[in-house]
Formats: sequence, C-alpha cells, structure tokens
Amino acid sequence: MNALRTLLFQLVFYTVSIPIVLATPVTALFGRKAIIVNTHLWTKFHHWASRTILGIDQKIEGTQFGEGPVIYAAKHQAMYETLELGRMLRTPAIVMKQELASIPVWGWAARRYGVIVVDREASAGALRRMLREAKVALAEGRSILIFPEGTRVPPGEQPPLRAGFAGLYQMLKIPVVPIAIDSGKVWPRHGPKLPGTVTFRFGEVIPPGLPRAEAEALVHAAINSLDVRQPD
Repeated sequence: MNALRTLLFQLVFYTVSIPIVLATPVTALFGRKAIIVNTHLWTKFHHWASRTILGIDQKIEGTQFGEGPVIYAAKHQAMYETLELGRMLRTPAIVMKQELASIPVWGWAARRYGVIVVDREASAGALRRMLREAKVALAEGRSILIFPEGTRVPPGEQPPLRAGFAGLYQMLKIPVVPIAIDSGKVWPRHGPKLPGTVTFRFGEVIPPGLPRAEAEALVHAAINSLDVRQPD
C-alpha cells in the first residue's frame, strides 16, 4: 500500500510540478516578488500532496517565529523539509551549495529568488560574497535558512557542522533558531514513503556573540534533539 501511495504521489506531484518549475525562469523576469509567489504555489501544492496522498502530517513544537530576521539552522533528513520550511518560514533566503546554484537557468532563477550561495572551499572571496548576499536578505526583512550539517543525512547520523554556519553567525551577529526535524522516519532516501507525523521542533533562541565552539555545540545539540542514534 505504501508503495502504491508513493507511486501515486510521484505521478501527481511531479506532473503538476513540471509546469510550475518550467515557469520559474519566466516569473523570475518579473522580479523577486513574482518568483516568490510561484515558489509558494509549489510548496503549498507539495504540502497538500504529501498530506493527502502519503498521509504525512506535521507537528510543530516551540516558538516558530521571533522578532526580526534570524538564522534558522535546521536538521536535514529528507527533501520534505526543503519545501516545507520554505513554506512555513515566511520566504527565508536559503543557503545553497555552489553546485546547485550553477545549474543552467534554474540556478539563475534561484539567485533571483534570493538564495545565499556557499562554497565548500570557504575561500575569503566566497565568504565575502556569502556575507553580501546574506545582508541583502536581511535588508529585505528576510530570515536565513541553513542546513548547518551541510547535507542530507539518515536518522541516527549527526555529522559536525560545516564552516558556513559559523561564518554567517559570526559575521551577521543575529540570533539563531535551531530546528530539529525527524522527517527521515517517514521519508527515507530509498524505498516507499510512510504515513506518519513529522515533528518540527523550534529550539531556544541562541543569542549572537557567543564563542564559535559554544554556538556550534548548542546548535548541534538542538537540531539533533529528535534524532536517535542507531546502536553500533
């Protein structure tokens, strides 16, 4: 049954997504507001399809929004939260890997949306560019969304944070809201999706100005608070 639900979801979601995604470069020509509207249409459809077809609900714990822009630092276990967080966090500027931002046409449209490109090499020039893009987002009143572990990981894995998070935290001097997510239990990388509830746990706000090691330790613990390590 779960395999049939997954096939139906893929058929419905990707069929409807094709015209929405293809329209992205066109809407990008009309500015950031137009592409944000197009993106919201896509994420709302994803929310409806995952809930209605796959039976995946959501539970939100903690305070979702603070005052003024913040850095949202989230756990990343599945494609699910990449769309859901964009929908629920009031159009954040998303930190994106250089490889994705370099995809022809789509990468250009993503930049028009207002992504922040992070370079794994972490050169001085790349860090300056990341800071410029982040400051543009803050000037527009947008928060920043980053997956500080740098990549999608299965439940039970808790890799160290990448340098990009510390760079943003130290340079922007704004609060951090960590988000623990357990989407991997219903949205495995391989195999059928499973019905269930994904919890988004918004942790205690981490103030700016802490030493790097302390801030990273607090974020790492908070985003993994829903994660259960697998036995060795």
